[in-house]
Amino acid sequence: MIGKIEGTRPFKLVKYFAYTSFILIFISTLILSFIVSHGGKSLFLKKSEEYAYLVAENLNHQVYLQFTIPTYLRFGKIKLREKVQFELLDKIVRNTIHGFDIEQVNIYDVNGIIAYSTNPSVVGKKGNLPKEFELAKQGKIASQLVVHKLKTYIPFRAERALSQQTEWILGIFEITQSLSKDYNIISQFQHTVIGSALVIMILLFVGLTLIVKRADKIIENRAREKRQLEEQLHRAEHLATLGEMVAAVSHEIRNPLGIIRSTAEMLKKRVPENNTHAQLLEIIVDEANRLNRVLTEFLEFARPQPPRFTSCNITEVLDKVLSYLRPEFDRHNIELIKQHQDSLVIHADPDLLYRAFLNILINAIQAMPEGGKLIVNNQFDKENKQVSIEFFDSGHGIPEDIRKKVFNPFFTTKEKGSGLGLSIVKNIVENHGGEIKIESKQGEGTKVIFLLRA
Repeated sequence: MIGKIEGTRPFKLVKYFAYTSFILIFISTLILSFIVSHGGKSLFLKKSEEYAYLVAENLNHQVYLQFTIPTYLRFGKIKLREKVQFELLDKIVRNTIHGFDIEQVNIYDVNGIIAYSTNPSVVGKKGNLPKEFELAKQGKIASQLVVHKLKTYIPFRAERALSQQTEWILGIFEITQSLSKDYNIISQFQHTVIGSALVIMILLFVGLTLIVKRADKIIENRAREKRQLEEQLHRAEHLATLGEMVAAVSHEIRNPLGIIRSTAEMLKKRVPENNTHAQLLEIIVDEANRLNRVLTEFLEFARPQPPRFTSCNITEVLDKVLSYLRPEFDRHNIELIKQHQDSLVIHADPDLLYRAFLNILINAIQAMPEGGKLIVNNQFDKENKQVSIEFFDSGHGIPEDIRKKVFNPFFTTKEKGSGLGLSIVKNIVENHGGEIKIESKQGEGTKVIFLLRA
């Protein structure tokens, strides 16, 4: 766990800064897009107001010179209720604004009555005049934005020669421009900026998430590998110490045990077969042989024999072991099913593999005292370039708490046994650069899998 914590803390800090940066960049992008669009709208309004002022100046000049003065000279007063005067003014106004993007022009008198409009239905009416109208009466230019329409109020002044305007205000121009189209363009631009930023941020977030997950997985794998290496190192040191002790004790026991067995055999020859002493001597010989086998297992575990690699046909080794155990299968009423390939050659030690297979098969027989089914299968995995050998027995299975301990040295659930069988098998497989796995559920049988390099 220490390795894991030390390995992940710095990366968690990186993740924290990465996600925080992502959020800040996204918020900054939204703020920037709002500022840009707001600035665009403000600039657009300013340009639209300047545009209206330009139109109003032209209107002021044309209306004053072509309508106000001639009409006053001809009729003595201006009365737009008369059709002739209204049509003349309407013609001048429409000709002046022709080609300009103007929706409506109203001309107010100083009292706020609409004296002329390009929309005749409002002529003669007095609406709710905004404060911008009062500012225009004071000689200032003012604009009002109403639902995507810009209404600009500009004073209508009398002019001197050379088109110089005076301070005398005759009325007020109200010039209405529709900004819907331009506002839609600005809104579309704003949505495009926000949408693009959102898509980019999502892509960055997805990429960052994939990188983080991949890095987490790599770190977790490295931490797990480190823990496994530490456990293997600790186990190796423990087993080395244990092996030295076992080897020393085994040697010390083996010599006197050999003397006991040979003495018992010699005395047995001198005693009649039906004698009680002969039976006791037979027991001594049998137990001495059993202890000798246990000592042999101890020595094999303490000083494992290194593999002598050669060309090894896995199928032949399996068939040899199965043929040897055939009488045991028949005696225990075990059905043998072989599903392995005819020939599968790898570089290995056939003698050591024979011993490993034999140990596993004997355990399988012991797991089915009342008979059952034994499936043996081997196959070549081209993708991983390894050979898989599987042994499945339909026995009582192994409980989970015991399954975790089966490879521990000296662990056994049998009344008579050293608890080294599976440990020796594991050593043989690992010395071949392979791996052994056990899959089992209580009451559902057990599968032992050998994975060896091809």
